[in-house]
Amino acid sequence: MALLIKNGRLIDPKSKRDEVVDVLIESNKISKIASNLTVENAEIIDATGLVVAPGLIDVHVHFREPGQTHKETIHSGAKAAAAGGFTTVVMMANTKPILSTPKVLTETLEIADQEDIKIEAVGSITQDFDGENLTDFDALREAGAIGFSDDGIPLTDAGVLRKALQKAKLTDSLLSIHEEDPNLIGTLGVNDGEVAHQCGFTGAPTVSEYSMMARDAMIAYETGARLHIQHLSAGESVEVVRFAKNLGAKITAEVTPQHFSITEQMIFEQGTNAKLNPPLRRTADIDKIIEGLKDGTIDVIATDHAPHTHEEKNVSIDKAPSGMIGLETSLQLGLTNLVAKGHLTLSELLTKMTVNPAKLYNFDAGYLAENGPADLVIFDATTDITVSETFISKACNSPFINKQLKGKVAYTICEGKIIYQGE
Repeated sequence: MALLIKNGRLIDPKSKRDEVVDVLIESNKISKIASNLTVENAEIIDATGLVVAPGLIDVHVHFREPGQTHKETIHSGAKAAAAGGFTTVVMMANTKPILSTPKVLTETLEIADQEDIKIEAVGSITQDFDGENLTDFDALREAGAIGFSDDGIPLTDAGVLRKALQKAKLTDSLLSIHEEDPNLIGTLGVNDGEVAHQCGFTGAPTVSEYSMMARDAMIAYETGARLHIQHLSAGESVEVVRFAKNLGAKITAEVTPQHFSITEQMIFEQGTNAKLNPPLRRTADIDKIIEGLKDGTIDVIATDHAPHTHEEKNVSIDKAPSGMIGLETSLQLGLTNLVAKGHLTLSELLTKMTVNPAKLYNFDAGYLAENGPADLVIFDATTDITVSETFISKACNSPFINKQLKGKVAYTICEGKIIYQGE
């Protein structure tokens, strides 16, 4: 059956289109975008007052399957993604076992293929994250890996990174890396500032991030390979990316909604749910991050969705695992802290969550056009919501519980099928 979306405000950042029109979906594709469409026997969605946009794309999620399904499964993660307006996600490799071999990767992708959203995965850069021995990039690509990352484990050996970049360049593969030098860090997950010191330990200073990032950006420049900087958090890191881009390095960078929304002070209020790698920083860092989002230095907004159980988080700050869930609050945080405050237009926010992430991996996604993919999110951009204590994700480790945010997803549509409908 055809699906007809009536009277929505279509925003397509790729074509710069922003107008109230109808969208007709037939045979899993967008068949027509025009005003006053009428179709017999079509299912109709009245999108009056709502935004109709490309389905969101998250290039950085942890679905914990295989091996840690007590935290999240691919199924529960996919459902959470759909509730957040995401139609495509990229899973990281830090499962148990790690996605280091074609066998494990293939088996994982076979599970992912059963879901309503589009789920891709990266393979690990080094064998079982050992930081020394490169995986078989060609074999992993053949098995379905769309890129490579040891996310969560920084590559401390510059020579290993250089070899990996040289190898990736042969097939124009993207390497995504976590930038925190462990030799400069006391306790992970907390900024080395007021909060850590009041807790009685040395935390993770910003220099641990931007110094390693500067090294790796220069290696990427020398090799000519594509390097993606994951979840930067420090103001100086924005300057490093800007410098490397101006030099001509093939660098891209992402930031999470939490890193442009809240500071290290949230640990005093939310405890271990606000413990992250890299940690929440200061207001001055957020200001620089927003500058980087505005001028294009930061290309992508990604959640780093990292589920943990209540029991795992319900320990002292120095012992708790780092990470928070983010798929169900990502759009709202962008609307609340970037659009409503006048830092980005709605189209500019959506660019960071659709067009640009699609470019990283050359996905046929992130745009709305006739004969294009029928992957869409329909949402109210201005309504106020209070974040619930319960999530569609199996986990609830979010520092935004009971916070008031803007925006509400009404429908998520993937390949022409309604896969989420809000209340």
